[in-house]
Amino acid sequence: MKLRSSLLFSALVLMPAFSSTAFADQPKYALVYDAGGKFDRSFNQSAYEGAERFKKDTKISYVDVQVMSNAQGEQVLRNLARKGINLIAAIGFTHAQQVQTVAKEFPNTKFVIVDGTAAGANVSSVLFKEQEGSYLVGVAAALASKTKKLGFIGGIDIPLIRAFACGYTQGAKAVDAKAEVTQNIVGTTATAWNDPAKGSELARAQMERGIDVIFAAAGGSGMGALQAVKEKGKMAIGVDSNQNYLFPGVMLTSMVKRVDNAIYDSFMQMKNGTWKAGVSNLGLKEGGVDWALDKDNRSLITPEIEKRVNSAKQDILNGKVKVVDYREASRCPL
Repeated sequence: MKLRSSLLFSALVLMPAFSSTAFADQPKYALVYDAGGKFDRSFNQSAYEGAERFKKDTKISYVDVQVMSNAQGEQVLRNLARKGINLIAAIGFTHAQQVQTVAKEFPNTKFVIVDGTAAGANVSSVLFKEQEGSYLVGVAAALASKTKKLGFIGGIDIPLIRAFACGYTQGAKAVDAKAEVTQNIVGTTATAWNDPAKGSELARAQMERGIDVIFAAAGGSGMGALQAVKEKGKMAIGVDSNQNYLFPGVMLTSMVKRVDNAIYDSFMQMKNGTWKAGVSNLGLKEGGVDWALDKDNRSLITPEIEKRVNSAKQDILNGKVKVVDYREASRCPL
């Protein structure tokens, strides 16, 4: 792991300045992933897919880098700014303070921080209303569960992850007040986002207690949980990206967080000269979160489940249901 980290960072340090004549007149873009990894099939990969879509639509390239530690992150951001990158998008709350620090040093460089906030006239902070999407998959889980015992596995015990868990619990309890939701956390450091063995262990322990639907919001660690659920023939819920395709017939649904759109839109706004600093908070109304229904989970979603989930979605959109955000309330009401 240390060798890979060093190689990644060395490659960045030695990265040549942009010299292509075709690219010289275009804004220059960069994407910086967190410790979960570029191809985590979840949060980071969604960002990558948004950047790739931008590249396909505009024929404009970008640089992407994965950092493996907080200390390295600040150096990476600073080096990218020095290389003349015009817009740097940092994926994950762990980059928030780093972005704030480096943005002050490079006022002519624009920064985007996803899932965190950073002050600065040259910083755009993109947040999501995870509680709303999690509420919807909680409704689906309670309706699909035979035991009415549900599980949640989070990466680290932080307000962001508690928002997922709290929204999930609110949705489940809205269907059945007696439904049980057991919550477990993978770890306390950044490695918790990339520990599939621990994710698998927690999922197996939950299923041994009768839990038959597990929602994993744990980055790469969630992959271990999903695999364990598949092996036991239970149901799982994916997160961030639509993960239904991973295990068709096992994935009840996915709580989709459109990080891809956040990156695509930020890059496109930069290209079009409409990019603005500030804070945005994307929920159901803004198309920032949702639940996933497709051919891979169609067999598990009955007409009744589909109707109830879409009804809950409409209730949130029209204000009939207000999903409590743990980050604002500092507590979960259930």
